[in-house]
Amino acid sequence: SFRSRNQILDYLFKPNFGASLQILKVEIGGDAQTTDGTEPSHMHYENDENYFRGYEWWLMREAKKRNPNITLIGLPWAFPGWIGRGKNWPYDYPDITASYVVSWIIGAKQYHNLEIDYVGIWNERSFNSKYIKLLRYTLDKNGLERVKIIASDNLWEPITLFVLQDRELSEAVDVLGAHYPGTTTVPEALKTGKQLWSSEDYSTFNDDVGGGCWARILNQNYVNGQMTATISWNLVASYYQDLPFGRDGLMTAQEPWSGNYVVESPIWITAHTTQFTQPGWKYLQTVGHLAHGGSYVALTNQRGNLTIVIETMTHDHSVCIRPPLLPYTVTAQRATFCLKGSFASISELQVWHSKFDFKVKKPVYFQKLSPVKVSNGSFTLDLDVDEVYTVTTITTGLKGNYPEPPPSSPFPKIYKDDFKVQHPDFSEAPDFADQTGVFEYFINETDPGPHVYTLRQVVTQRPITWVADADQTISVIGDYKWQNVTVSCDLYMEEENGGGVFVAARVDKGGGSVRSARGIFFWVFADGTYKVTSDLSGQSVLAEGQSGTRANIWNTLTLSVKGDNAFGELNGHVLWKNAVGLVPKNGWAAIGTSSFQLAQFDNFAVQAE
Repeated sequence: SFRSRNQILDYLFKPNFGASLQILKVEIGGDAQTTDGTEPSHMHYENDENYFRGYEWWLMREAKKRNPNITLIGLPWAFPGWIGRGKNWPYDYPDITASYVVSWIIGAKQYHNLEIDYVGIWNERSFNSKYIKLLRYTLDKNGLERVKIIASDNLWEPITLFVLQDRELSEAVDVLGAHYPGTTTVPEALKTGKQLWSSEDYSTFNDDVGGGCWARILNQNYVNGQMTATISWNLVASYYQDLPFGRDGLMTAQEPWSGNYVVESPIWITAHTTQFTQPGWKYLQTVGHLAHGGSYVALTNQRGNLTIVIETMTHDHSVCIRPPLLPYTVTAQRATFCLKGSFASISELQVWHSKFDFKVKKPVYFQKLSPVKVSNGSFTLDLDVDEVYTVTTITTGLKGNYPEPPPSSPFPKIYKDDFKVQHPDFSEAPDFADQTGVFEYFINETDPGPHVYTLRQVVTQRPITWVADADQTISVIGDYKWQNVTVSCDLYMEEENGGGVFVAARVDKGGGSVRSARGIFFWVFADGTYKVTSDLSGQSVLAEGQSGTRANIWNTLTLSVKGDNAFGELNGHVLWKNAVGLVPKNGWAAIGTSSFQLAQFDNFAVQAE
């Protein structure tokens, strides 16, 4: 639903409407699993460059369309295998890695007119001082002096010590970015004098406790840790909820087939800060904790405007996924704020209010109250627990609103895709969630007709991984609750030596656990054999035998599973029947290959009971 999609983008990026986001940080795709799937690289192979793969270019363009001032950040989680020359490591040839990353930044500008503002090193993995210096040199050499470097998207240490001890490194690094810092920093980080960011945070289920977590850390990352940016992983929960960290986004939009979405509380909590400040505003030094718990921050544009954000989240209603939160108490209180200096002349302030309600579940989010009068330079608020207030001179705040989206519905029980799209908007087919490997639309120039438009797995060597990708490639689709299904697909192996492809049902795992995925996998191989296994790794064999299958010829595989029984058809003839007792009771449908190899898929269909 295009309408839903545009509304979601407005709630995220449109200024003075919803979350009014000020930063968009995207993954520089590396063809490998990075939590909930793989994102394609702009260079699958050394001689390959394509700046139209995946969804990040589109997402950045949509964000910039709504807010031309949004800050854009790119960060690699993984790298294509050729970068490491066969090793699972990106720093042996740092010049290759640097030119690869810089090519992405140049491509963003050249093909999408997107200016990337910051670039990172390697998400939550080792950094390398020589590489960081070389990245700075390569950026400058390409006229990209304005692009700043964040390091190291991991813990405060050891990057902080390296920066303190190495002047050249210190000159290369603009921002120290830590992940899940628990609102605190370390003395050495403050000593560097650099901007400190929580460059990944939140990652919490987006119910009201998640909203409370977000409210607390948005304030306290500065109050306790002097961090001047906080970046939520993730932007929007638009992936199957049964993948890892389901619904850990600022809002939920996980049903493209229905168009349903949910504007969750973190959207409005974000607005409390973002609608009344801009990048470049400065935190006042007079920030801190309230006498009876909770915190407040104050920011100014240094031209007379003032925004104060107050949160009184209690411990149990603001726990984030990590790190552990030590006990503390918050009670209702009356707080008086005194305005001095250039703020002494302010006579009234706008008030925006959110109140979580964990008792009778009637919360209020981002409601405009009557302005508060400032008398003799002070004003007083009665603060209850689990509240957020913004008190500000800014008058443009707005709670954006669209009519209810379409109702939620499960993934369709009857589903087909023939991949016949002449000019696709995206490089990948809808609803398929690649978990190892990359599956792309492909035009088969040499095909006589029936299979001109296909889906092709294109990763041919193991990437420099972020987690343990499978040794096979796999893309999952459908409803995780499915039990009894028929999955069919036309498959074409391009590898004569070692070629193998599969269709599967009841696949139970993705994300970082994909190596241990179980289900019912029906494989055929280019050596003329087939097998049926209960695992993606192909170890637990339920049936095997001769199939007569070869590379470079199309075969149709059909897998039917009902209760504890399954059978498989090859080109319309039953090849095997088997009891499948010890397999998961439910899971996704899937397609894939037996190794990192080229293979094509067409006329995918699934029918579920």
